[in-house]
Amino acid sequence: MEKHTTSAKVLLNHATILYLHTGNLVNRSRLKKKCPSSPSEEIQDCVRATLNEWCATIPPTTSPTDLPDTIDCSIPQATEAITPEEREELKVSVKLFICEADLSSIKDAVDKSCQALAVSQLDSVIIAPPVLPEGESQTLENLQPAWTELEGLVQSHKIAAIGTSDLDKELLEQLYNWAQVKPSSNQVNLASCCVMPPDLTAFAKEFDIQLLTHNDPKELITAASFQEAVQESTQDLKVADWRLEWVLRYSIIVKSRGIIKAKGYLVHSKRNNL
Repeated sequence: MEKHTTSAKVLLNHATILYLHTGNLVNRSRLKKKCPSSPSEEIQDCVRATLNEWCATIPPTTSPTDLPDTIDCSIPQATEAITPEEREELKVSVKLFICEADLSSIKDAVDKSCQALAVSQLDSVIIAPPVLPEGESQTLENLQPAWTELEGLVQSHKIAAIGTSDLDKELLEQLYNWAQVKPSSNQVNLASCCVMPPDLTAFAKEFDIQLLTHNDPKELITAASFQEAVQESTQDLKVADWRLEWVLRYSIIVKSRGIIKAKGYLVHSKRNNL
């Protein structure tokens, strides 16, 4: 195993982009043994486990020449692509956590998830914008660039419906009035709001916006937690210069039965310019 890890370390130390796919967590028993206490703990555990498995697949004879700049860290046997025959029976829902201000990452994340799941369109995408600096509040101006990107993906038929996260009634109304493609849903964190605000409920009902609940932190996984997971998996790798660009969580639900067929994470990380 040590030779495999050394080869993986050679690849990662050279690479500038790391793309990681956990595969279907529903069928990965080694993750079920430890019940995560939070979404953050779950994804950190997933990153660590996926990297461990990936390292074991790297031949010990990896040559230091002709190394790729982009690494696709995924476990093919853990990934379940959707067949055309079953597509109509399934709903593919995604929540996208943007970690950087680069909006090209939205299209990149959607394209990568469609490719990984073998679908041409996602049924629903909810966006969680980058975490704001301490003391700053979310504004329509902050949301508009990302929403415009999502609208373009709806118009090109890559996404069927788009939603928001943690908007109060005032901001949801501002977005609704401004947007060409209206939000179909808004997630509310019940940790900060035990009961749905009546004004938000009334507005959502009037304009047919679905209100959903979630328990995600504002920052799903910090750069430090991601670096720690990579460090533990690859041993002594220099990880401090890796930063997260986006994290995407997907779920595939059987419509007729309401059960989760698959769920997983995609993570995209880039190395800072040295």
